[in-house]
Amino acid sequence: MNISKAKEQIRNAIKAYLTKDDLGNYMIPVEKQRPVLLIGPPGIGKTAIMEQLASELGIGLISYSMTHHTRQSAIGLPFISRKVYGGTECDVTEYTMSEIIASVYDLMETTGVKQGILFLDEINCVSETLSPLMMQFLQYKVFGGHRLPEGWIVVTAGNPSEYNDSAREFDIVTLDRMKKIEVEPDFEAWKEYAYAVHMHPAVMSFLQTKRNHFYHVETTVSGKSIVTPRGWEDLSKMLLLYEKNGIEADEDLIIQYLQNHSTAKEFNVYLSLFNKYREEYPVEAILNGEDPEGMEERASQAGFDEVYTLIGLLLNSVKEDVRERMEERRLLESVRLCVKEYRAAASEDIIPEDNMKKLIDRIVTRRGAGLKAHSLTREESDRMLRTVSCLYEMADLIKDSPDYESSYEAIRSAYGGLVDSHNEKAAFTCSRMDNMLRFVEKCWGEDKEMLMAVTELTADPDCVSFISIYGCDEYYRHNKELLLDERDIEIKRQIDELGL
Repeated sequence: MNISKAKEQIRNAIKAYLTKDDLGNYMIPVEKQRPVLLIGPPGIGKTAIMEQLASELGIGLISYSMTHHTRQSAIGLPFISRKVYGGTECDVTEYTMSEIIASVYDLMETTGVKQGILFLDEINCVSETLSPLMMQFLQYKVFGGHRLPEGWIVVTAGNPSEYNDSAREFDIVTLDRMKKIEVEPDFEAWKEYAYAVHMHPAVMSFLQTKRNHFYHVETTVSGKSIVTPRGWEDLSKMLLLYEKNGIEADEDLIIQYLQNHSTAKEFNVYLSLFNKYREEYPVEAILNGEDPEGMEERASQAGFDEVYTLIGLLLNSVKEDVRERMEERRLLESVRLCVKEYRAAASEDIIPEDNMKKLIDRIVTRRGAGLKAHSLTREESDRMLRTVSCLYEMADLIKDSPDYESSYEAIRSAYGGLVDSHNEKAAFTCSRMDNMLRFVEKCWGEDKEMLMAVTELTADPDCVSFISIYGCDEYYRHNKELLLDERDIEIKRQIDELGL
């Protein structure tokens, strides 16, 4: 299965394992909770989905690469203790707490998070001395006499032996005690993730037409040849930073991430064309509804690569706008909940400004705990910081408020200003999306180019949400078979309006 389906399977397993009965007991006892075994080629996102799941489920995450552990670090160091059995005093070997188990307790103590994922990567590469103890842990959740706390789910991952010389096959007895999920590279599943992390547009448009270059791992007489989703993502980040710093990317950089000469050379050629077209086509002017220097005529006569790149550039700019608007919307919702919390805590015994600062302190504390527990995404962490910034501005507004009612009115007015500003920007983004689709229609009509533009908007979760809330006349006109019908869109719009 692909990584997206694997993520859903693991999510369902975690929810099931954490389900309790009326007496507070886990419906599946801890020792019967099979650890998940995620097996798949390197670089396809096995570790990434653990971070996503912890954030989405609001639980903790502890990650370890088992190749770095010895028997001592995993189970603890032995020491001699004195015990009495049947009236006779004896020396008994015990173990200090395992580094792995201790890290779980440390996280629970510092964050207050009581449930989580213990992710053990490269599980099939443990040393021979550690292997028997690891198998015992997977079944009984015990290392050296110290048990993994209840509420912590064990998820493991490994590469098939053909990708890792030190990887070993599990025996039948071990496999019969695990939930085995085999994962294969899948571009469509990765594409959804790529949109969410703002992958470089050159990477996305290249892979749309050259999907055979998405994943490639083999050993040849010349050495190992490796191209993975991880490599594409890391290269994307570097390309964005090179552009930010005015540095030109070349094949020497690309092959550091795409370790296959053919793929690196082909992408380098495409990147040069991409940058050329980005300079020659005034994308912002087109999205603002202009036709500078007869660009429509040039585009309508362009070759396939040029057309595809131009549409990718237009889509990327629109999507960036949409992401900003949707993040603004999520920020507004965060601030709205804080304003509601401020209102609920109204008291004549507390100075309004002090109440706001206590609210800010609670958000800062929650953010710190979430970061330690690895249960926050970077976007969520940044949103909390922006929320705090907004609340500080509101705190300045109510410094001299004589009572709670006047302070609340000042805060509500400030929030209303944020909403009005957001709605103006959203209307502008709608117009840019309409202009993009009009441009595509003028240049190429209702042909495959329009299909590509509408399909890409439909495939982007933020774009679908944005359109369902704010609308887009041209999108509706060109996409008769919407994923959401008119009634569902209207209901979603009304729900969101009530929320704001």
